[in-house]
Amino acid sequence: MTLVELIDTVAGVSPATEHLWSELQIYITHSTWGLPVGRILIALGIFLFFLILRRPQRYLLMVVMGRLANRPIRDLDPAVRHALKGPAGIVPVAIGAFFAFEVMKFDQNGDYAEIASRIVATMVLTALFWALFELTSPFVASLKLRSSALSPTMADMIRHTVKGVLVFAAVALILQEWGVEIGPLLAGMGLIGAAVALGAQDLFKNLVAGFLILAEKRFKYGDWIEVNGVVEGTVEYIGVRSTRIRRFDDAAVDVPNNAFSENALINYTKMRRRRILWTIGVPYSTTVDQLKTVRDGIEHYILTSPDFVRPNQASTHVRIDAFGGSSINILVYCFTVTTSWREWLEVQEQLAYAVMNVVLGAGTSFAFPSRSVYVESIPNDRPDLFLPPVDGKPRIEPATPTEAPQPAPSGASEA
Repeated sequence: MTLVELIDTVAGVSPATEHLWSELQIYITHSTWGLPVGRILIALGIFLFFLILRRPQRYLLMVVMGRLANRPIRDLDPAVRHALKGPAGIVPVAIGAFFAFEVMKFDQNGDYAEIASRIVATMVLTALFWALFELTSPFVASLKLRSSALSPTMADMIRHTVKGVLVFAAVALILQEWGVEIGPLLAGMGLIGAAVALGAQDLFKNLVAGFLILAEKRFKYGDWIEVNGVVEGTVEYIGVRSTRIRRFDDAAVDVPNNAFSENALINYTKMRRRRILWTIGVPYSTTVDQLKTVRDGIEHYILTSPDFVRPNQASTHVRIDAFGGSSINILVYCFTVTTSWREWLEVQEQLAYAVMNVVLGAGTSFAFPSRSVYVESIPNDRPDLFLPPVDGKPRIEPATPTEAPQPAPSGASEA
């Protein structure tokens, strides 16, 4: 017994079932948008099938892509697999929509057929540019590993630029697919951009300065820099418009790139060596032999220690420098081999211990700020007294000389 005979048999048993079946036949054969409802339901079922089974189809698509690249999917870079995961999920939806529209069999010259083709084309373009957008990061990372000349800051700039171009191209192609003319739109945006540029000169200055920073390689991530009067700290991020500096108090400062081109910039990370500049004062009671002992002892420690740069590579001076207000000053000028701040502090500390041992071992000491006051004479006369005024007139009592004690008469004895 066929399905139709079974339905006719069931319909003949109950008049209500026969009426329901006739109504269902009328509804199925009824036209919607010029199409039978049954065909629309079949197309919807096909689309839901591809939509529900999107995950296995996405996996199958990635396996096929791996085979085309002659590499199993498990051997692909995790970043590449993650980048293709989202775009690959749109492809089954686009395929389901294509078959659904084919089943519905729109009039090839009608508006519905044009809209259907545009929807499918939009999905395909979205999947394609989304995949390119996500693959930009692993592609730039692979370039950075292959080329040592490509710094992290330059890699970030390339990545942001490529992503921006891809987004612009995707939007332009999708709009063009839907019948929007790009040429007049770009011309209008050019006029608007010219008007905006007049009021956004600082923005363009920062953009140009950002590209110059990358081109000149003035600093990179992790560098310790100082911009006089602006900021000092570690470079954390270099953007197109601004750069983030992490100060030594752990506060983040976003500095416009224009500030780096208009002000002097000091990059401490590029130091070849670190300097120690001290002025050591000893008291004026120090003898010449003691001065020579102190000077020779400090110089000997610097020249024999492996922590300091040799004199033939950098200036090294230990000399009696000046006669100060309260001390004889000894200049200590040398450079350390290390440029690390922590290690430099340790070397400087060891030098301080050595200087103390040399100075104290020479029998002298360190001078401290002092001042000597010499009094030639102390007046014996009593000063004038300024008394409170009477009737608005000042009163001054003239000083009277103090009487010196009279010597006792010779030969007189004390009572």
